[in-house]
Amino acid sequence: MLYLDSIGLDFLSLIDHHPPIISVSLPDLKSTVDLITSTLSLTSVEFRRIINMCPEILTSRVTDIVPIFTFLLREARVNGSDLKRVINRRPRLLVCSVQLRLRPTLYFLQSIGISEVHRHTYLLSCSVEDKLIPRIEYFEKIGFSRRDAVTMFRRFPQLFNYSVKQNFELKFDYFVVEMGRDLKELKEFPQYFSFSLENRIKPRHQCCVEKGVCFPLPVLLKTSEEQFRDRLESEKRQLGSENLGPGAWKFGSTLKIYLNYYDQPCGLPVIQKFKIIEVIDS
Repeated sequence: MLYLDSIGLDFLSLIDHHPPIISVSLPDLKSTVDLITSTLSLTSVEFRRIINMCPEILTSRVTDIVPIFTFLLREARVNGSDLKRVINRRPRLLVCSVQLRLRPTLYFLQSIGISEVHRHTYLLSCSVEDKLIPRIEYFEKIGFSRRDAVTMFRRFPQLFNYSVKQNFELKFDYFVVEMGRDLKELKEFPQYFSFSLENRIKPRHQCCVEKGVCFPLPVLLKTSEEQFRDRLESEKRQLGSENLGPGAWKFGSTLKIYLNYYDQPCGLPVIQKFKIIEVIDS
């Protein structure tokens, strides 16, 4: 208890979150702390943050942690200079079994074509059966082929981190029902699921509906607010000048107009484009 207090850790809080800590011997505890702080060159603040995120680390033995460092460096091909960043981002890696979790997940990610796993080490602590495969299966369930679903996760591995209920289902429903867009767009831009539904997707889609324009998903969502507004106004002006140029007709004339409701796959309940095909003077 005194040792933990001396390195700035709240013993009572740790016990509350992970009771087995109370049974760890002082020599084992010191060895674990020394190994982690020296290997990763952690400051006291950084170490406290890691332990607060994953107190189970303190019940791990040196003999459990050394193989994890070795695996990350040799098999996951993490650069030594990046090891600190990797653990800071995902401390739970230090309590995962190499044989039962880290290595099987590495092999699975490589099997679906994610070759640079060292860029996505936060996924190595995930269960293949409980987390990774069910997310791929969800995309198959909503209409993607297995090949296309895997392509999406290979293109944007962060998809594995998102909740099916709290993310995929809500955003996919809006994409199909309100936006009326095609699955092909999601295949090309799976990053759609990384944007906030309430703060980015809905507001921008609704602005496009009001202006009668349609953008590809990357333009709709990736651009800054200023860039989006500028593009929106520019598209609106261009659409107006293309369809009704000055001097094209005079007051009192009868216009024959071609209407195209499906010029782009946005499902907007407005005319996407129209053009005058004949002017009949009164």
